[in-house]
Amino acid sequence: MENTEDAIRNKIAESGLISLDLADFKVDINSIKGIDIAENLWQGLVLKEKDFREFIQTNDWEIYNKLNVYIYCSADAIVPTWAYMLIAAKLEGIVNSYVVGTKLDLEKILIQKNISKFDVNLPEYNSKRYIIKGCADISCAEFAMTELMKVIQGSAKSIMYGEPCSTVPIYKKK
Repeated sequence: MENTEDAIRNKIAESGLISLDLADFKVDINSIKGIDIAENLWQGLVLKEKDFREFIQTNDWEIYNKLNVYIYCSADAIVPTWAYMLIAAKLEGIVNSYVVGTKLDLEKILIQKNISKFDVNLPEYNSKRYIIKGCADISCAEFAMTELMKVIQGSAKSIMYGEPCSTVPIYKKK
């Protein structure tokens, strides 16, 4: 029979700390695709409405099915607002989500959506002590951390940053 005094104890597991890994809110990079309007510019400078409308009608929009899309223009050109609107109209109902902006803009929106699904009102998460892990392979980690703070701070007893063995205190409920 094993002596309980000599048994190895996991004090971190016994502490009631909830460890949140930003990687759990990470975006599947394979679900992201960009549409560059610059590919439709005449001589790399101007968007011709007739040609662009033909592209809108003949392009296979189903290749974006269930993807997350960012619409941008890589050229230094003035693109009329309606061009973005025409693409958005074709993507509606086909893609998961889309944004006019950069890939990073889209990733931030998707991370924010994933974080918003975290329900702090569930008994296992309400009024708990949290550690937000510091080392995460996630784009815009600072953004993700602060978005996570917005969600958990109202119901948390305390929030720390780092690893259970070495944390930096961030917030403590008064």
